[in-house]
Amino acid sequence: MLRVLLKHSSVIGMRSIVLLFSLIFINGDLQLDANESDINWEQARKFWAFVSPVKTDPPNINGDEWIRGDIDRFILFEMAKNGLEPESDASSEVLIKRLFYDLIGLPPSSDEVERYKEDNDEKKYEKLIDHLLSRSEYGEKMASSWLNVARYAEDQAHQVGNDEKFFYPHAHRYRAWVIKSYNSDLPYNHFVRLQLAADQIEGIDEKDLVALGFLGLGPQYYDRGRLEVKAEEWEDNVDVVSRGFLGLTVACARCHDHKYDPISVADYHALAGVFASTVMNKRELNNQQGSKTVIHVVSDGKVQDLPIYNRGDVQDKGKIIPRAFLKILSGENSKKFTRGSGRLDLADAISDPQNPLTARVVVNRIWQLLFGRGLVHTTSNFGHLGARPTHPKLLDYLAVSFIEDGWSVKRLLKRILMSSTYRQSSFVSSDKRIKDEDNKFYSYHNKRRLSAEMIRDSMLFVSGELEHGDSGKKSGLISDKKNLRRTVYGRISRKELDHYLALFDYPDANIHSSSRDETVTPSQKLFFLNSPFVLARSNAIASALVDDDKMISITKIYRKILSRHPSVEELSNASEFIKNGKEKERWSGLAQNLLISNEFIFRD
Repeated sequence: MLRVLLKHSSVIGMRSIVLLFSLIFINGDLQLDANESDINWEQARKFWAFVSPVKTDPPNINGDEWIRGDIDRFILFEMAKNGLEPESDASSEVLIKRLFYDLIGLPPSSDEVERYKEDNDEKKYEKLIDHLLSRSEYGEKMASSWLNVARYAEDQAHQVGNDEKFFYPHAHRYRAWVIKSYNSDLPYNHFVRLQLAADQIEGIDEKDLVALGFLGLGPQYYDRGRLEVKAEEWEDNVDVVSRGFLGLTVACARCHDHKYDPISVADYHALAGVFASTVMNKRELNNQQGSKTVIHVVSDGKVQDLPIYNRGDVQDKGKIIPRAFLKILSGENSKKFTRGSGRLDLADAISDPQNPLTARVVVNRIWQLLFGRGLVHTTSNFGHLGARPTHPKLLDYLAVSFIEDGWSVKRLLKRILMSSTYRQSSFVSSDKRIKDEDNKFYSYHNKRRLSAEMIRDSMLFVSGELEHGDSGKKSGLISDKKNLRRTVYGRISRKELDHYLALFDYPDANIHSSSRDETVTPSQKLFFLNSPFVLARSNAIASALVDDDKMISITKIYRKILSRHPSVEELSNASEFIKNGKEKERWSGLAQNLLISNEFIFRD
């Protein structure tokens, strides 16, 4: 096995390195027989993640003046147990910016902020949520996150010479489908099924076949005819499906039973057989105009059940394992997959409302988008090595409610956004930060840096240069100075991730990613100071807003970039700054200083 892993180390990545180390010793001895599992299934099913969620009544607790709904009752109960009190609502200016960034990934204009502040309608907050959920930019914002889960990319990690035969020139059509799905509030269970088996679902519109890009845009390795190389691609599919939809690291059971979770090596091969029976290909669709659209999809190939490859060595074959779902999620009477490759069977098993994981996992991902961390901190690992939920009853309440609401992501978002928990201020005392340092109990709102996409998009937005529009266009290079589209439409490479994206923690597109790091590096500061992109935006703002009246010009720049008026002190300081230098350079410098300020780069 060591020989196999080392031979393909250039293509198999971190997952197989982890597998290598996990193989070495179990109680001092290498596990040799992977055909039989010694998992105690009865005991394993008692673990919290494998117990079906139950919608319990929210706790009764004092605090009616703060509580706006059931979410707040669950949160306040845990706060009180730990000697904490919630923060009051953030200001109107903060809340409108928070909602804009969380729902559409762009800042509000100063006019929108002022109208919101002056609006006396008691339902203005709810109406703002509904308005933002209806905007086309909402789908773009949500897609940015999902594309990381799906390890979306448009090429491969390796290229021989100029050979691009494994690249994906039509990948943008899958991305456009994801955006459209979020905007139309496609029920999440259908969202899952279409991405796994759209070609096998009756009554599906041909245009939805592009959803198969979830699998059809995966990594492809050179010398794909060799069995050991195919096995690496099957592992990628097992990994992205199991972690993405189920929050389980099934790929860790490729060579041996999972060390910590009730996932056997037979379970792994039962799922891998589904993808061994699936082929990646291109497909042409019959547009009304008569032109053809090419999409990257999958279809059924030669249907086959795999043998267990002992210790991951494809030359060392054990017994044949029928294609099937994970035993831990199937009950005692698990059924074999019989419809073609089994992709539709798999899709149905994952999207089954009785599955204890699917709704929990997506609810947790949505919570993470809004608060910076999930109720389960390890959003793609609900197993024994993952974090335990900080608020298990709340997680289950939201999961069951999500299913009851027709798997609607928009309704879930609104339910959370309407809570007092979400509306809390991020300005808290140092004593509270010490007492609830990681904000485990959500006793305040976390101040967070904007994502790479939001920083770039917001700079283009406030400079008046952002190009809105057709999500069906091909991707542009983010480094191209003529590319003024939203960052979600930028080309994503597995071979060499764009420098700007890498600088601001966009994840490696070779593997599934569940969250974003938030690093602070000198290189980021140098980018803000010296980047031609930032300087061009600064110049554009200054050119558009500066006129003969210095004070009015300063005010315009503050309103455009920070969506507010400058204070008296800021107005005075800015005036002095302009006066003491070459005027044209100083106006651009003022704009740049505001663009790279914490107030612009962070949201409260």
